[in-house]
Amino acid sequence: MPAPERRSRADLLVAALIVLVVVVAVVVVWQRSDAHSTASETAKTPVSQAPTALSVPPSVQEKWRAHSSAADAPIVTDGAVVTADDGEIVGHDPADGAPVWRYRRDAPLCGAIGAWGTAVAVYRDARGCSQVTELAGADGRRTAQRTSYADDTVTLSEDGTYVLSQGPTRLELWRSDLVRTLEYGYVDAPVNPKSQPRSGCTLHSSASSGSRLAVLERCPGEAADRLSVLNTNPKDPTKPEEYGSAVLADLVDAKSDGRVLAASGDRVAVYVPGDGAARGPYIGIYDSGISELARYPLSEELPADAVAESVPGAFLLWTGAAVVALRAADLAPLWSALDAIGPGTAMAGSVIVPVRDAIAVINPMTGKETARLPVDRTDKLTGPIRSAVAGNLILEQRGDELVALG
Repeated sequence: MPAPERRSRADLLVAALIVLVVVVAVVVVWQRSDAHSTASETAKTPVSQAPTALSVPPSVQEKWRAHSSAADAPIVTDGAVVTADDGEIVGHDPADGAPVWRYRRDAPLCGAIGAWGTAVAVYRDARGCSQVTELAGADGRRTAQRTSYADDTVTLSEDGTYVLSQGPTRLELWRSDLVRTLEYGYVDAPVNPKSQPRSGCTLHSSASSGSRLAVLERCPGEAADRLSVLNTNPKDPTKPEEYGSAVLADLVDAKSDGRVLAASGDRVAVYVPGDGAARGPYIGIYDSGISELARYPLSEELPADAVAESVPGAFLLWTGAAVVALRAADLAPLWSALDAIGPGTAMAGSVIVPVRDAIAVINPMTGKETARLPVDRTDKLTGPIRSAVAGNLILEQRGDELVALG
């Protein structure tokens, strides 16, 4: 019989070294992992949905405020008011602003938005604004995540069906489980190099509806900006399906401030600046085939931060000095309200618009002001005030601050 094997001291030292290397490797992987750099504190008791306001309150005063530098507008989702700041997403009780859940990552926040009863947070890593997390509004639970190549800066918007993330070279549309339904523009590792209709373009702006995506871009070798209308849910998300695409002759300036303002059904509203000579600024309405259906002159140029807010039956376009209501069916102007400092939102069958030292209450059919609620704003504003409603609470995004009025 052969002699039994015996472990030498060298064997034991080698085994111990292997164990040590494995332990160190596990620790290094853990330290560098996304899980290690993430902290999630869900709500012990989910936030309750506030009853819908039956009327606009006769007066308001500040109830609470919180820092929210990574959000462009108030986020109200499934009962909670959500803030986004310094890598952290916080769900607040609307009544008093008390935090009820938190989610934090050791990474910069590119932005956050409310959609589908959740908060969608986008974080930056080595691949750009690529790390996306979806959090349930009521309790902060993670419901979905995704990652993909993205630009270093993105603009987020939502249309009730999709969230749109657009950077200067590419964009993506996500459905409610964060599955991508469309990518457009630069592709980092294309399987098929001819999957995109054009390459090397700079994306200026975009807007989506449930069935259409409108993109305004400048492509190499073209004399003016190009407007393209795409299917939001093509058979293959890597292969865009165009309904129409054309260069808009009036957008010839290489530094054009033209932009897509709104998309509704198969209609697209595009802002076209004046040329400094015979032609003044206007809003052009196009169909999916890029045929111009209407042209509405503007009295002055729109500022760079002009924004349109969707409300039932209309879009509220802030022009820098006024709000113009665009009818959702055809994007035709309905009425305008002067002295606005933001687009406003809908509340209890009315439209509420922030104005200097007050909130104007407007009849959404006629544009007539029916009431004015004094508001003491001491914030130094550098852009439009964006508004939202949570029950009887009116929320205003004033720069980096979210302010609750009630």
